[in-house]
Amino acid sequence: MNIEKQQLIMKMFTQWSGEKVESMTMLPPSGSYREYVRIEGGGKSALGVYNADEKENKAFVEFTKHFLSKGLNVPNIYDENLGEDVYLIEDLGNVTLFDFLQENRTAESLSPALVELYQKTIKELVCFQLKGSEGLGFDLCYPRKAFDRQSMLWDLHYFKYYFLKLAQVPFDEQALEDDFSKLIDFLLEAEHHYFLYRDFQSRNVMIKQGEPWFIDYQGGRKGALQYDLASLLYDGKADIPPVVREELYRYYIEELKKYKEVDEDTFQHHFSGYVYIRIMQAMGAYGFRGFYEKKEHFLKSIPFALQNISYLLRSHPLPLDIPELNKVLNALTQNEKLKKINALTVTVNSFSYKRGIPYDMSGNGGGFVFDCRAIHNPGRYAEYKHITGKDKPVIEFLEKEPEMKQFLDTVFPLVSQSVEKYIERNFKHLMVNFGCTGGQHRSVYSAERLAEYIRTKYPVSVKLRHIEQEIKKG
Repeated sequence: MNIEKQQLIMKMFTQWSGEKVESMTMLPPSGSYREYVRIEGGGKSALGVYNADEKENKAFVEFTKHFLSKGLNVPNIYDENLGEDVYLIEDLGNVTLFDFLQENRTAESLSPALVELYQKTIKELVCFQLKGSEGLGFDLCYPRKAFDRQSMLWDLHYFKYYFLKLAQVPFDEQALEDDFSKLIDFLLEAEHHYFLYRDFQSRNVMIKQGEPWFIDYQGGRKGALQYDLASLLYDGKADIPPVVREELYRYYIEELKKYKEVDEDTFQHHFSGYVYIRIMQAMGAYGFRGFYEKKEHFLKSIPFALQNISYLLRSHPLPLDIPELNKVLNALTQNEKLKKINALTVTVNSFSYKRGIPYDMSGNGGGFVFDCRAIHNPGRYAEYKHITGKDKPVIEFLEKEPEMKQFLDTVFPLVSQSVEKYIERNFKHLMVNFGCTGGQHRSVYSAERLAEYIRTKYPVSVKLRHIEQEIKKG
């Protein structure tokens, strides 16, 4: 934001608040080209916004005024100067639904408080879609007034050109275009005269005093109810567990029934299709921002999107003859390079205490060292002396030992806690070492089991080494 725009926003703040500006803090950039600055003074705060896109600014300001008239939780507009591409809005704080999600979840479930917050968000979504569309001037919508065939084709081409081509995923272009056309025909069968928020995901929901508030709806247009629900429930990095996702889907249906009749089978029939196109649109954005613009943090969402596609193909295949699209989507889920792109690397070692604890070559400083020497040792017995923890007789021996189960039952959740936090904070390396007397049986078995567990559970790269065995082989 240049100095002239900053000075203009400062003047707008002073005129609104009657206070002098005491501080200005630029907010981190997001997925858009809008620039935000937090202005504070005299105990008051507001956000100044600069956006060179005149039509998008107009859509945001007019949508906001309309939604405020409907009693929806959107930020107040304190002042505007659209001729200079700036406006001043209410400061809703720093906590998003996504932030709250990270602090109130495990890998398998969401806390009751978080589920309740998602339910409140879904309640408001229904109001946006139904009440928000009443009297709304859809001619303000930008770049199109409806999520129609042209809009859908733009999204699918975004996926094709900015994800598939940049990720070097092969496809038959004409066959894929034919399948895109069939998918669009199917999606347009659903009712599509409601307000479609367009980017209804956890980072666009602010949490203020325990209630959800909403931002970034300037891309909204007329469309189907299913799209925004798909955006929320299949939000990539939010990674909502399938059981909770189904519970929230049912909650949405019950809320919708309070306002209109719902043919549940028909709604569900088209819902899966909107999930697919939403995920493809999001992957186009990851490709454009990540592969093309080299903004690496967008790449972190790719493994989560692939997990969602894999789940959909397995549990909710589309009732359409779209062989090329299905082929492409299946190929994506099998692409090891994409699944682990920009991922955390977890190095799992087995070692012998005779040689000492392995050095962390990543420079990250160590990680975990687990001592396996308290577990009953197969190496005491002649039949196991010349085989390792990778061999079936040793595996069977150790799996009968309650000490080993108790040990790993402690290790797995402890390492999981770090893996999840490292993924969230974009750390690149974590090392886990298992040591025993000879680095042959207990440590090898433990390292094998942990590596298998992590590979199955997380979108990370796992490097497994049995150091003592490598040395012996020379």
